[in-house]
Amino acid sequence: MRSARKVTVSPRATIREVLETIDQAAMQIALVVKEDRLVGTITDGDLRRAFLRGKSLDDFIDDIYNVSPVKGYLSQPKEDLLQMALAAGVKQVPMVDDQGLLVGVEVIDEYLRISEKPNTVVVMAGGLGTRLRPLTENTPKPLLKVGSRPILETIIRNFTQYGFRRIFLSLNYRGEQIQDYFGDGREFGARLHYLVENKRLGTAGALSLLPEKCEQPVIIMNGDLLTNVNFEHLVNYHNLSGASATMCVRDYELQVPYGVVHSDGATIKQIEEKPIHRYYVNAGIYVLSPEVLEKIPRDRYFDMPQLFQKLIDDGAKTCSFPVREYWMDIGQPADFEQANEEYAEVFGV
Repeated sequence: MRSARKVTVSPRATIREVLETIDQAAMQIALVVKEDRLVGTITDGDLRRAFLRGKSLDDFIDDIYNVSPVKGYLSQPKEDLLQMALAAGVKQVPMVDDQGLLVGVEVIDEYLRISEKPNTVVVMAGGLGTRLRPLTENTPKPLLKVGSRPILETIIRNFTQYGFRRIFLSLNYRGEQIQDYFGDGREFGARLHYLVENKRLGTAGALSLLPEKCEQPVIIMNGDLLTNVNFEHLVNYHNLSGASATMCVRDYELQVPYGVVHSDGATIKQIEEKPIHRYYVNAGIYVLSPEVLEKIPRDRYFDMPQLFQKLIDDGAKTCSFPVREYWMDIGQPADFEQANEEYAEVFGV
């Protein structure tokens, strides 16, 4: 995803100003932005048609630009974004976050080419899987098959489709089975490395085992999740936000099964029937800037929520990335059954 900074214009820009922007950016499009929000797009084709109607270089663009442009969302799966762009016949798609704020531009020709990313990925695959016993008595949870593949194979293939190939698997419980299955990862389009926890180090502590300093943000993911989140957009969002750490979050609803009474002393003010409370919960996927890794203690249990709280206490910038795509935490037998029922529809295999 490219930065949008060089291709933005004001709704009160002139045709001359838009032409200069399009020429300098060499993208055949300008994004009309007001208060950081995308309000329209204008292409070189729109300008040519305006000249045919008698417009001059010093006319404003307020009646020229497209007020209902094709746009994509950071939380949009890659396949959906490509299908939308191809159906609309557009070569550039402005990208916005869930609040409608402009964050960048996807150039579809570039998006179709999967370039290898320099980022390191760490998948936490050492859990005991206690809640899924007896399924995990002899098999580590990441090797349990959901659909046609083990959970961890789906995770690895999802990363490689976005060009993230340098992947570390953090192992503990029956880790030798995982190593035997995946080997060096070439069969799955990845370059796999292994971090072996001799004792449980938690979702952040295991990062202290990385053998070398990382120069780019690191993606961390729990090894019992199935999701089609757009990892490329996640990393781009982290970089654009300037955050030290980004946590993927998920909507969670909790309904009170009774009428809730709101009172002032003994006086009832309101009765709210079975209210629904909505929260954001930790989705188990993170991006950490390289300097954050230095804050993780070595050889000590340290969880990711502890790390985020430390960053918050230290005044570092931390951001959330809402996951709107499919997401399933396979923690209970019912989750495992549901994931198997949904797998083919979501992942197509």
